[in-house]
Amino acid sequence: MSYETTTERGFLLSAREWGVVGGATGLMLLNVLVMYVAAATPVAQVNRIVFSIPIVGALIYGALITGGQMVAERGFENDSMGLAMAGVIVLELAFGAFGGGVLSFLSEGVRITALAITGVVVVAMTALIGAYVYLRSDTQFDHYGRWATYAFLGGLGALLLATFVPVVGVAAFALIFAGFLLRLGYEMWQVRESRGRPAMQSVGLYVAVAGVFVHVLQIVVRMLAER
Repeated sequence: MSYETTTERGFLLSAREWGVVGGATGLMLLNVLVMYVAAATPVAQVNRIVFSIPIVGALIYGALITGGQMVAERGFENDSMGLAMAGVIVLELAFGAFGGGVLSFLSEGVRITALAITGVVVVAMTALIGAYVYLRSDTQFDHYGRWATYAFLGGLGALLLATFVPVVGVAAFALIFAGFLLRLGYEMWQVRESRGRPAMQSVGLYVAVAGVFVHVLQIVVRMLAER
């Protein structure tokens, strides 16, 4: 199947590409709101219980995120907006619950600050990765998808080991974080190459950005909590 490719560019990106980025941005902004709300609900406590054994929490959220994205993509492929929306809702709730659990370690007055700092950092990282992918227009980045998978699997293995050797948890965090960064580069390349429907690309880009967001958020929350 071939997809329409728009080569005419406006400011930096084509209209199609801006549409994909805009869709992903809207989903991410909604997710930030869900995180903020979830932080003040019992969901945050459930999140802590789930992650009392890190590998269990990672497997549960990994399954929700992977499943949500698969359902959303299946919906778009079959022109079923109901199915697509169901997948997106699962993604919003999964990332929202995770982010809310992280935010709950801060007092209510500091949570907006944490989200704002995280947002600025993630926007900068996304812009840098996007610029790298677009400036290397003669390079294919399909291998980033494979590398991301290897990083995720390595991270899960490290989390399993961290159950018995807690210090390995740092390596697990770094590997999973790297996996989302690589996934972000891969999704940017998909947008650049116009591979897939714009709505599907928006969801893929959103998932990668949300993954980066919750990892940066953990670092920011730890820094603010130690002040």
